[in-house]
Amino acid sequence: MKNFVAELQWRGMVHDIMPGTEEQLLKEMTTAYIGFDPTSDSLHIGSLVPIIILVHLHNHGHRPVALVGGATGMIGDPSGKSDERNLLDEATLNKNVNGIKALLSRFLDFNSDEANAPILVNNYDWMKEFSFIGFVRDVGKRITVNYMMAKDSVKKRLTGEAGSGMSFTEFTYQLIQGYDFYHLHKQYNCLLQLGGSDQWGNITTGTELVRRMNDEGAKAYAMTCPLITKADGSKFGKSEGGNVWLTADKTSVYKFYQFWVNTTDADAEKYIKIFTFLSQAEVEAVIAEHHQAPHLRVLQKRLAEEVTTFVHSKEDLEEAIKRSEFVFSNYNYEQLNAVSDDFFTDIFGEFFHAEITPEQLSADTDIIEMLADTTKVFPSRGEARKALAANAVSINKEKITDAYKLSDKDLVLGKYILVQFGKKKYFVLTVK
Repeated sequence: MKNFVAELQWRGMVHDIMPGTEEQLLKEMTTAYIGFDPTSDSLHIGSLVPIIILVHLHNHGHRPVALVGGATGMIGDPSGKSDERNLLDEATLNKNVNGIKALLSRFLDFNSDEANAPILVNNYDWMKEFSFIGFVRDVGKRITVNYMMAKDSVKKRLTGEAGSGMSFTEFTYQLIQGYDFYHLHKQYNCLLQLGGSDQWGNITTGTELVRRMNDEGAKAYAMTCPLITKADGSKFGKSEGGNVWLTADKTSVYKFYQFWVNTTDADAEKYIKIFTFLSQAEVEAVIAEHHQAPHLRVLQKRLAEEVTTFVHSKEDLEEAIKRSEFVFSNYNYEQLNAVSDDFFTDIFGEFFHAEITPEQLSADTDIIEMLADTTKVFPSRGEARKALAANAVSINKEKITDAYKLSDKDLVLGKYILVQFGKKKYFVLTVK
């Protein structure tokens, strides 16, 4: 077997590993699983790490199991959380489960007939059979309260370090996740659970349940990867618009691509190891090339290309690059008016600022009044007048003065007006 653990280690993707795990993986094809919590009908880029780990696992000859938590999603994982999660209703939960199943199917072929073909499961399928009494009798008696309370995720909540206590519902989460491991061990001979470092407590509870609910000598292993952070310590996976998602309906491919292109040098050096499948030699070559001319951002561009192609497609990448090149070109009104509505709203969507009526546009309104009073692009008439006097305001990329009169000739695609203040401040006025 190829060394799966060594592959993750050079990429900086191993945090904790139970003794014997690497030996087991080197000995034979091993079934391992990771769980995905259905808190949404998509996953954001933080969840890309476990997806990539499952792909690496499969590429190294092992059998990956992706578990969607239809049952555990009803409770909410307390790990790393300071407060009780809002419980989802059944319709929302089912929608989320189906969305995540469809997303995971883009990265792993669950219909493959190869020996280590990936498996997709939903823990609701086996948890729904349990009665409360049956669960506490057959599972609850195997793990002591002392053992459960020793977990960091529980201790922090109970001591008041995080939040205001913990409900019995969340307290039982680690037992249900632990039972998942036991069930998969029994059903598929699953010997390893993988996850983020914040899951170590839940995962080790699972290994204990596997041992205690089976005959003596049952094997169960655990391995976690570090939680991804930025070099400055801030949270990974957020942009100005919020989470960066893996589906284009929530984060457009252009914005997804831009997230990776805009990473810092320090972050890009770390991320290219974690989020791509480039070999160690290829990664080192790209980093070395980047150091020769950092201003060319070779590293960020390669990172963005690799991740965008993996998550979306080569065609989507090409369209994202096309949109990026347009943004940084010296485009004019004619070129702006020639793009599609989707193209325009994708690029400028975060700058939509105010709506004006056709009457306001055709009423010979003073430009200062329009920019200050009507649309609030500027907080006051004085600020608008000052910016115009400094030749710092453009309409559809053309500089204007305080004598300018807006009209329907300024409309882009028949309904938008692009206002720019300085080099980086954009505002989109929509005529409705």
